[in-house]
This record gives sequence, structure tokens and C-alpha cells, in this order.
Amino acid sequence: MVENVNSRIQQYNYNTICSVKNTVNTQNVNQTVTQPSFTASSSAKTPQTNNNISIRTTLSSKEEKAKYAAVLSQLDKNGRKIAENLLKTGVLLNAESDDRSTVLDSLHKMITEPRAEGLNATTMLRDTLATIAYPYLITQQFGDIPAEYRDAVIKANTEGKTNLIEIQQATRDIDVKHSGTCVAASTEFKLAKQLPAEFARFAQELSSPKMSVTKQLDMKNLTDEALNAVWLLNAFETPWDGNFHKATLKFAPDKNAILRAQIQTTHKDSYERTPLDVLMQSTFMQVGSQQSYNTITDKRTGKFNQNDKGLIEFEKTFTESVVFNKNILSVTYQTVDENARLIGYETDLGTMKRHLLEALNEGETVIIGYTQTDSNNIIVNGHEITIVDYKTDSKGKVTFICNDTDDGVPRAIEYSEDYLLPKIHHAALPQHIVQPDLDIVPNWVEGIEMYKQMRSAA
Repeated sequence: MVENVNSRIQQYNYNTICSVKNTVNTQNVNQTVTQPSFTASSSAKTPQTNNNISIRTTLSSKEEKAKYAAVLSQLDKNGRKIAENLLKTGVLLNAESDDRSTVLDSLHKMITEPRAEGLNATTMLRDTLATIAYPYLITQQFGDIPAEYRDAVIKANTEGKTNLIEIQQATRDIDVKHSGTCVAASTEFKLAKQLPAEFARFAQELSSPKMSVTKQLDMKNLTDEALNAVWLLNAFETPWDGNFHKATLKFAPDKNAILRAQIQTTHKDSYERTPLDVLMQSTFMQVGSQQSYNTITDKRTGKFNQNDKGLIEFEKTFTESVVFNKNILSVTYQTVDENARLIGYETDLGTMKRHLLEALNEGETVIIGYTQTDSNNIIVNGHEITIVDYKTDSKGKVTFICNDTDDGVPRAIEYSEDYLLPKIHHAALPQHIVQPDLDIVPNWVEGIEMYKQMRSAA
């Protein structure tokens, strides 16, 4: 087991991370760009979620120094370099989390407090540290189930089933070939990149014996009316407590996530999910799927989606809104008919581009859903990726710098505006950016109406 963990950690080599960060997988362009992970320095593109957060790069107390020394003692030479760099850039002492805990506070808890059954504290520490330093390591690739785990996984997935056909199907479903967690993985990426202290808090609490994390929500960031916010929380079956103004939500992975996390602790191959990825993505899938997700099969049920894989746009918007406690508006740009044929756009591509650039200039990373069509313009596939930045050439053409958690490449990828903009079906954007241009019905309004229609039909 020790050899397995140590060999896996080598992919987090400090020099490797630095070199990968300077190389961008290019689509339709032949350029490179340095895309750093989150830094605490103020700039036009630094997330402005809390202007009162002070930037600290020096350990200011004996307690902090002791915590830092304890964390370093669990790291190899490369890991210590990563930690030292995060301290120098202000990330390690960043406290932009719900409980004002720093990244260092959460990392220290990982190694000094118990972890959930079968999870390794040092592995969780190194995974969390590396992901914060370089979020492009996040992937949605599941990995195989080793022989020694198969009986336990099959038993968990066939629990309560007596029909032979159902048992056979449940046994086949455990081998996940193509992941449907692109929304969850993109949410994980955005959290690590924009809010490292909150990401570290999530990582620490989800990997603890309680395997859950609480999140504070301003109800106005979910809907304009408090009663509708309450309806949404209840419709998504989110455990919560509070009032019409503020609520405390409880997020947790599904009950089978621990099995996948245990497997990835001891049998992770290159470009497969870490145990941390498993816990994060399962949690966000649970949030969006009305608590119906099964990590063993990567399938879900739930009331809003007739497909058993992934999350639809309405579910994605809810997930992003509650995770970031932010009024997120999902803007649908493509017009699609009842036969899934792309027939036009809700606005011109220039306006779409301006929306994206304004959000990026405000420090947002923008999760988008894009489509692929056949020769008849029928949509045959959809996928979620994240736009993290952009650059403009001498002729004014924009190249978007993106992250794709399903391409098997731990680095940014570039798409020219001519290639990407026509493919964008929807984008999660701050409401104030798009309101002046588009008369958009908030996603939750459409969701409520859809739910009513589904109930009537049932």
C-alpha cells in the first residue's frame, strides 16, 4: 500500500506541475500561455467575493507555525515545495471560507483528526494540496474495480434486490466506462480555483468520519422570493435548517462513495480520480440529483431528469448556486426544436462573447455546456467544461482558455471564438451581466413549472 501511494504522488512533482502549467493543449490555435492557479494577489481578475479578506504570506503565531510544521512533516520534498509556494502566494493562509478557516487549518485537521474508514490522511493531504496548487489535475475518470473489491461492490449495488434480472444488471453496472460527472467535476474545479479555503474545508469535512459538510446560504441567492427558495430546497431534497433569509445546508456524498474512495486510495492509476475527486463529485451529484446518485454505477434517478446519467441544466444551476452561495443565472443561448435540432440562437455571437468576457474580467470562471451536432444539425452529444481565461490577438480575435475534466489531459486547452461560441448551449453567468440584453426567465421558474407538469402527467 505504501508503494502504491508513493508512486501515485510522483505525478504531483513540483517541477512537473510548474512545467504542465506552462503548456496549454491547443485547439485551432498554435499558442501557449501561462495559466496559474489561484493566487491571493489582487487584480482585475481576482474573485471579488469578499473584499475584506486580508492577504497574508507570513505565519503570524506559534499555533500557525506549529500547524505548518506538522503539515510539512507529512510531505516529501516536492510536496513541501508546493506548500511553500502556496504560503508565498497567500493561498495557504487564505481564509475565504464559510467558517473563516484557512487552507492551512483544514490541511492540519486532515492529519491530526480521524479520516473516514479506509481513507489515508496523508493521501488526502497531498491530493488536496496538489489540487489547490493546480486544479487541472481534477478528472472525472472513474477507474476500474480491482478483483479484491468486486464482491464488496457487487454486494453494495445489489442490496435489496431479489429479481434475478435486476441483480444481473446491477452487477454489470459497476464497471463504469464513461463518466457522467462533468458538471460535478467542473464545480469541483471552480471551487478549487476560486475559493481554495472553502475547497480545503470541503475536502477535510467530507473525508472525516461524518462525511458531510455544512454550507451557509443566503436565500436571496437562490430565488427572488423566499417561499420559492424554500420550495427549491425541499424539491431537491436538500437537508437544511434556517429561515426565509438564511439557511444552513448539509452536503454529503452518497452512501456508496466511500467504496469508490477506498479503491482509489490504494489502486489509483494515472489520470484516474483521486479519493478526493470521488468524494467531491459524488457530493455535487447528490446535490443536483435530489439525493438520488449512486457512485458505484454513476447513475441517478430523481424527479427532474428522465436520463439516468449526469445533471440537466436546471440541476446544474441549483448546484452551482448553493455551493457558491451566489445568484447564478443559467443563460440558454441555443434554440433547439422538439426534435433536438439546433435551429438558431437567442442572441448574436458577439453579445454572447461579451457576456463571457465581462464575467471573466470580474474574476469568474464560467461553466458552460456545449453541444455537438450531426450533419443534420441534430444534437448528438453535450458536455460541460469551464472557461477560465481568454486572450486577444492583434486582430481582436479571442481565444478562450478552458478546462475539460474528461479529456485525459491535466492542463488547460484553448479554443478559438469561431470554434467555441457556436457550440455553447448554456453558460452560468452573474445575473447583472445578461439582464440588460436578454429577457431570461430564471431557471428555477422554469423548473417549478416543469415539476408541476410532470406531477400532473403522473
